[in-house]
Amino acid sequence: MMFEKLDQLVGAARAGSPVQIAIAAGQDPDVIEAMKRAEEIGLATGIFVGHPEKIRSLAAAAEWEIPHDRLIPEPDDDAAARKAIALIREGRAALLMKGKIKTSSLVKAVLDKEAGLRAGRLLSQVIVFEVPGWNRLMLMTDAAINIAPTLDQKAEICRNAIEVAHAIGIENPRLALLCALELVNADMPATVDAAALTMMNRRGQLTGAYVEGPIALDVPLSRFAADRKKIDSPLVENTDIFVAPDIEAANILYRAILYFAKGESGGIVLGARVPLILLSRAETPETKIRSIAIGILLARSQQNKLRAAV
Repeated sequence: MMFEKLDQLVGAARAGSPVQIAIAAGQDPDVIEAMKRAEEIGLATGIFVGHPEKIRSLAAAAEWEIPHDRLIPEPDDDAAARKAIALIREGRAALLMKGKIKTSSLVKAVLDKEAGLRAGRLLSQVIVFEVPGWNRLMLMTDAAINIAPTLDQKAEICRNAIEVAHAIGIENPRLALLCALELVNADMPATVDAAALTMMNRRGQLTGAYVEGPIALDVPLSRFAADRKKIDSPLVENTDIFVAPDIEAANILYRAILYFAKGESGGIVLGARVPLILLSRAETPETKIRSIAIGILLARSQQNKLRAAV
């Protein structure tokens, strides 16, 4: 099933039993509000690891009581991250969520060789978004984890985004490798990488989607721009995944989607043993709920693939 709205993703995620989420440094008011709503709609329940008095106080302010068996006292953020990850490793939780802790601190704990959640893959963030005037969901990456990815890392970023697209029902996604122009220019390394990734796609090294680049943002969004540039591409007004050349371009594009285009979103980090919900403090409880839903659908898709492979 292909979804047109983020709320439909939440509805699909609710179709199964509620999942358990481990929350590192859970003393965050928006996380508590999101988990309260997630529990009310039967989407998920949370195990909060963090400062107990602060968590209880914030929950009371939200008119919610967290059961004692779902609150693990740990005022130190780094220790809270380790304990939340241990809940995943012990099978007590299916997703990991960031509370009031730095993303870098939580990622460091996730990547710990002995006690983390390494899966031998590159971590990258994928945003699923909807924009007024467009009757479908689209994806973009990577606005949070990889600062200046190499060619090999970009290939992994593409693979992660394609996996999320498949998990939310986009069977044959079209992926645009964004650059400032459509020509390969040795002075603009992003265009060289984009051309290499396109060739990798054509030769079966990067599969699961139609990949094309280098390409500027106007062509995937505008038939007029494509015609004027004399570009004939399946991406024109039909792109599912936008891959930015680096974290700065991705972050600017993401904020433009939210604040200029009045878009809505949800995001997930994948590449670890379980999906990670690592959102900034500026994200709303609604964004966090959508992100939980995406994580559930992704985990469900990954489990189905494992069963099919047995």
